[in-house]
Amino acid sequence: MPNLIQKVEQSVTVQRQEDAHYRVMQALERKPDLTQRELSKELGVSLGKLNYCLKALIDKGWVKVGNFSHSKNKMNYAYLLTPKGISEKARMTQGFLYRKIEEYEALRKEIDLLKNEILHSEDSR
Repeated sequence: MPNLIQKVEQSVTVQRQEDAHYRVMQALERKPDLTQRELSKELGVSLGKLNYCLKALIDKGWVKVGNFSHSKNKMNYAYLLTPKGISEKARMTQGFLYRKIEEYEALRKEIDLLKNEILHSEDSR
């Protein structure tokens, strides 16, 4: 049976994975014709990590791959969100927003505490 630390670590891992999926889906929605190399550069992740993430999204049925050609000799891919992917991205957007608001509030509280600490240390001089 997992202990509390293992549960927290697992939860953080799931959140990171969901955040990565969300960021990939968000980028694909904006620019579905990006190459994997361009997408990995835009997101600041390795090509291997992006490939792993894209495969997971495709396996879940949230992204589909379409072929199109710019010329007779070159074949490119477009990564398109499926209807299921669009719905899942909307759900993920809400969760992502809630997490970012919580992070913002926690950071704001920490900043206030640090400001108070500085004020009190200056007063005691």
